[in-house]
Amino acid sequence: MANAKSSFETLSNINVNDKVEKKNGLSYLSWAWAWQVVKKHYPQSTYTIYENNDGFNYHHDGMTAWVKTGVTIEGIEHIEYLPIMDYRNKSIPLTDLTSFHVNSSIQRSLTKAIARHGLGLYIYAGEDIPADEVSSKTPAEQKVVTLNIGDDNWEKVLRWVAANKEKGLAEIIKTLQTKYKVSAKAKTALKAELA
Repeated sequence: MANAKSSFETLSNINVNDKVEKKNGLSYLSWAWAWQVVKKHYPQSTYTIYENNDGFNYHHDGMTAWVKTGVTIEGIEHIEYLPIMDYRNKSIPLTDLTSFHVNSSIQRSLTKAIARHGLGLYIYAGEDIPADEVSSKTPAEQKVVTLNIGDDNWEKVLRWVAANKEKGLAEIIKTLQTKYKVSAKAKTALKAELA
């Protein structure tokens, strides 16, 4: 009897490239489309928007604010924290927040929590194709880029590393090496990032 695919394996093998929207140099996946795919494959899935002690659907430190959401698929919840940001992806001062800002951040946060379950996760790793398509290419077909501190992909990689700390350094480096040649300095910086 063959083993059934895990929800992560199923969702991470879905190519989302034609659903990705670009805004200010960043890639976004439509939250509505992502949730539709999750519910199609896993109808019992749920999401949670966590409220603060005062009953607001955002949290704050007196200066800026963030949202906390969770997505549960097959009994596993992945939680995502996301700063409430403006169109330039800069944190908005608490005094300037609107319900629109909070709602937009909740939807982005839910999409990132869904990505932790696999759907579109490669977007946050700075990749542009799913893992199955990477592994099916011959080395000659794959374009390998050296990952250096401060280059164009560095910030995207750091965001992905932060979201995947639980994998550990060895697994993170192994995954990154499917797309990048990771320089020694970059490895040292990634090790420090995980410390």
